[in-house]
Order: sequence, then structure tokens, then C-alpha cells
Amino acid sequence: MQQLFTQQNFAFSKLLAFRIQIVLAYQIMAVAVGWHIYEITHDTLSLGLVGLAEVIPYFACALFAGHAVDHYYSRRLFGVFAAAMLCLNALTLTLVTQGLINGNTSYWIYGSIAFTGFARAFIAPSVNSLFAIILPRESFGKAIGISSSIFQTGLVLGPAIGGLTIGFAGKTAAYALATLLCFGAAITMLSIKVKEPKALSEIPVFTSIKQGLNFVFSNQIMLGALSLDMFAVLFGGAVAMLPAFIQDIYKIGPEGLGILRAAPAVGAIVTGLWLTRHPINHHAGRWLLCAVAGFGLSIIGFGLATSFWVAFALLLFSGVTDGISVVMRQTIMQLVTPDGMRGRVSAINGIFIGSSNELGAFESGLSARLLGLVPSVIFGGLMTLSVVGVTAKLAPKLRDLELHQIQ
Repeated sequence: MQQLFTQQNFAFSKLLAFRIQIVLAYQIMAVAVGWHIYEITHDTLSLGLVGLAEVIPYFACALFAGHAVDHYYSRRLFGVFAAAMLCLNALTLTLVTQGLINGNTSYWIYGSIAFTGFARAFIAPSVNSLFAIILPRESFGKAIGISSSIFQTGLVLGPAIGGLTIGFAGKTAAYALATLLCFGAAITMLSIKVKEPKALSEIPVFTSIKQGLNFVFSNQIMLGALSLDMFAVLFGGAVAMLPAFIQDIYKIGPEGLGILRAAPAVGAIVTGLWLTRHPINHHAGRWLLCAVAGFGLSIIGFGLATSFWVAFALLLFSGVTDGISVVMRQTIMQLVTPDGMRGRVSAINGIFIGSSNELGAFESGLSARLLGLVPSVIFGGLMTLSVVGVTAKLAPKLRDLELHQIQ
């Protein structure tokens, strides 16, 4: 672990600093937006529409963003651009809450979230491409564990900071803090010194995108891992409904929202740190399937829980299982993907995984409207278990995967 942070790889620490600042800003905004929109509407569907507002532009732009990162110099500048866009969005919501921008508040919230989806399309391709440039291949496993822990630390601190900031200083302060963090992330990315390879020879954009799609869909291991995570998150994501649980079931303030949103990340951090010292080398596919099944069971338990702290414990366990899944999937992706295709594959990964969070939020909101809050969460957990069974049946190469097969 210490070898990753030598002077030679100082750029890696800056890349991690960029990532945690972006995650903190995004999570603070997510808590603030969720609290803000539910405070205005008191409608679970409005929480789901937040996810839909983000995923549509994200989905529309992700493949083009991956092509751009692979074919145009430089990857750093795409990361700077994305951070600047997020900074502008957070600043806009800061001004809205202060009454300095007039109009329907809900429309401004949904509009800003839509631009957030556009900016996010560039983050993962630029970060993952730089990751592979900065680090030697033999360091990928441990580095992904460290990076995952850093990411999950942001998922813990971000909601907690967001909830506490809203509770003690108000929504404006939360949006303003997110603005500052995005600005800091842009400066950090700009300061990374790394020799980037020459851009690939120019080919038609749709031909380039088709190459990336063909690569992913022809590889059973990668496609199985991405599909497993996508559908698990799509059906099993209960985080978007937490404002409703907090206000309608547990009857506590925004501080409780921050605590519950942070719980899964606490479990994932512990998992990430453990895996940096004890990487999974044997029966990787079975570990992945069992982890996602455990995630589904924890979501069912959360839906049935009536105690705030029991809910916290179950969400904590969901983070432990999700942490295993994330590290395994990222390791598979980095080992399998050719260098010249990392931007496009990362973008496709983002569509599978990143968009599923927002689509999952919409699915959760719609299910809560149709089935009720608690039944919708239980239904999502049961669907996650079904996804595990189908994947184990249809993707035997993933089920029987040993990592040395792709190293």
C-alpha cells in the first residue's frame, strides 16, 4: 500500500483527492436536493423524478463522453470540465435558495440535476483512464481497494456532512459547501502531472462507440458482472426513499437522513480496507454472486425494520456486501479492458452502474406510489435475489471465475 504513494506515483494521490472531493460534493447535494424537494412536495414520486432528471442526460451523453476521452487529448481536462459543471450547478441551487434566482424552485432543482447528469458522464471515463496511466498493472488490485475505500469514505462523510449542515445551517450552506468542493476538485485535477499517451487516430464517433459496445457484449465475464450490479442496484436501491422513511416512519430530522445515507458506505469502507490486505483471488465469481445476494437480503430486512438503529445496521451490512461487489467488478474491468478502450468501456460501465442508481431511484419512487413505501423496498430486495439466480444460470464463466484467468 505504501508503494502506491511514492513520489513517482504522487499523481495517484491527487487523483484520489479529486475523487473524494467530487463524491463529497455530490453526496452533500444529493442529501440537500432530496430533503429540499420532499419538503416542497411531500411526494415519494418527486424523489424518484430527481433520479430520472439526472439519468436521462447521463445516458444520452455517456457513450459520447467515453469516445471523447479515448480520442481527444487530454483526459485531465475532461475531469476539470466535469468538476466545473458540477460547481456551476451547486452554485445555481445556492442562489435559488437565497431567492437570488426567481422561478419555480422544483424546476430549478430538476434542471440543475439534469446538468449534473451531463457532467457525471465525463468523470468515470477520465478517472479510470488516468488510473491505468498512472499505475502499473500489477498494482491494480490493491489500488482499486484503496480507491474504493476513498470513494466509500466520501459516501460516509458526504451524507453526514450534508445532513448536519442542513440541520444546523440550512440548505443554502449545504449547496454552498458543495460548490466549494467542486471548485477544489477542478483545481486538483488540473494540478495532476502525468504524461498521457497520444490520442487514438480519429475514427467516426459511432464506429468508435460500436467498438466499445461490441467488446463489452462479447465478453461474458464483463457483461455478466455489469448486468448483475446494474439490476441489483436498479431493484435493490432503497437510498432514494430515505427522506420518506425519516420523515414519515422514524419521525426524526435531517441529521438522521445523513446517518442512514452514510451507513452503507461505512460497511463498504471496512470491506475495501480489508480487501487491500486480503484480496479475493480464489472463487471470485462465487464471491461476487454471494455478495449481491447478501445485498438483496439486507434490503428486505431494511424494509421490514421499524427501528432507526436496526435500519442503520441493515444498511451497514448492505454496504459490506456492496463493497465486495464493487471491488470485484472494478478489478475485472481494469484487467480485461485494453488501454485504448478504457474511456468507452468505462462509459458503458457507467451506463450499466451509474444510470441504474438514478433509474433505481425512479423505480423506487414509482413502486412506493403504487405499492406503498415498505412493500416497494421488500419487492426490490426480492427482485435482487432473482437477478442473482438468473445471472448464475446464464453466465457460467462469471460464476466459475478465477482472477488468474484474466491476469
